Amino acid sequence: MRYGLLIAVERELKAFLESGEAMSEERVCGRTVYRTRIGGHEIFALCSGCGEIDAAGGTQLLIAKYDCQAILNFGVTGALDPTLRVEDLFVVRKVRHYDFDTSAVDDLMPNQYADLPDAFIPLNEEMIRSAKAAAPALREAVCASGDKFIADREEKTRLFALGCQICDMEMAAIARVCRTCGVPCLSIKCISDTFEGGAGDFNTNVARSAGAAFRVLRAVLENGFVSPLLPGAEL
Repeated sequence: MRYGLLIAVERELKAFLESGEAMSEERVCGRTVYRTRIGGHEIFALCSGCGEIDAAGGTQLLIAKYDCQAILNFGVTGALDPTLRVEDLFVVRKVRHYDFDTSAVDDLMPNQYADLPDAFIPLNEEMIRSAKAAAPALREAVCASGDKFIADREEKTRLFALGCQICDMEMAAIARVCRTCGVPCLSIKCISDTFEGGAGDFNTNVARSAGAAFRVLRAVLENGFVSPLLPGAEL
């Protein structure tokens, strides 16, 4: 299999670069793309930068130029659920793009895309099963994703009430581009900042939490997927 690996920020990228695998690299469209193999799979990885626009561009590049058959993501995430703790690990079940809203001009609900039945973008069921088989302690989570670092507790409470347990700034873009392109995706997230925490916790824990998420993703690649990802499979 040929996988694209999208990583948001340099401090998360470090976990991948220090994995010990032999790598080559090239510059494409202002980005460095790293090529390696993990678990017998060909991996093309890039650090997109923070936010939905950069993540969308990076995801599209991996699919269009490198013909990646699936997109992988690992990284840190903030907690919306007050019970979550630093280094809790999750596989993302679905994503809510919380700052996307066309409801003023159509009959869709806030955060809903027209081709979906509700406000959530689902991720690939087969890949989720594979992740949980490789790392049984993984929990599933719904991710609120938008172009803002969520530190305000009132905003965390609002997003939690919308059915989301964690938050980030890239997964809506990754999931949306993958769905549009007919490519499945998988995301492994690790808590860096709790409900009570914020930017300080993120800065303190980002390297450690990113490393924990990457170790799970590597285990998934080395363990193998439950069944082949075939063209036309459910995304």
